[in-house]
Amino acid sequence: MEIKNREKAYDGFFKIYKLTVEQEGQTFTREQFERGNAVAALVYDTRKAEYILTKQFRIGSESELVEVVAGMVDEGEQPEQSIRREIAEEIGYSVDQLQHLHTFYSSPGGTTEKVILYYAEVSEQHAAGGGNAHENEHIQLVRYSPRQLEQLQSQDAKTIIAQQWVQLQQK
Repeated sequence: MEIKNREKAYDGFFKIYKLTVEQEGQTFTREQFERGNAVAALVYDTRKAEYILTKQFRIGSESELVEVVAGMVDEGEQPEQSIRREIAEEIGYSVDQLQHLHTFYSSPGGTTEKVILYYAEVSEQHAAGGGNAHENEHIQLVRYSPRQLEQLQSQDAKTIIAQQWVQLQQK
């Protein structure tokens, strides 16, 4: 498969490109959702021995979701800087330890987004969290014991991957 042409079809909060593609003598078009790269972290409070997740309304699911801390990599930032910033903004903690777990495409059939997933240990909350008002974020902190995290029925892929990582660590 070869991309012959790429043109911007939409340029708003997100970007959509129209690609002309050639494969085995056939030419066709596909849309590509340019999302940027995301960071996410399963956060563990070592003092309270609990995981800290977030609950917020998500446009894609049109519902509130409980999920690991997550956000976008801003231009000029490295992913590690981005996840530290997101943890501070969303839940009000500074990171003590950070471990990269996986990097994966969220939905490679149509979007360019890669998610860089971390495990973060924290110990002291220095602010309330809740997200940035200027970004219209209204984030609630949700705390889970290790047992509660194991039983959480999440609809969010990055959270499910983080839960499975925890289960593998227990073996």
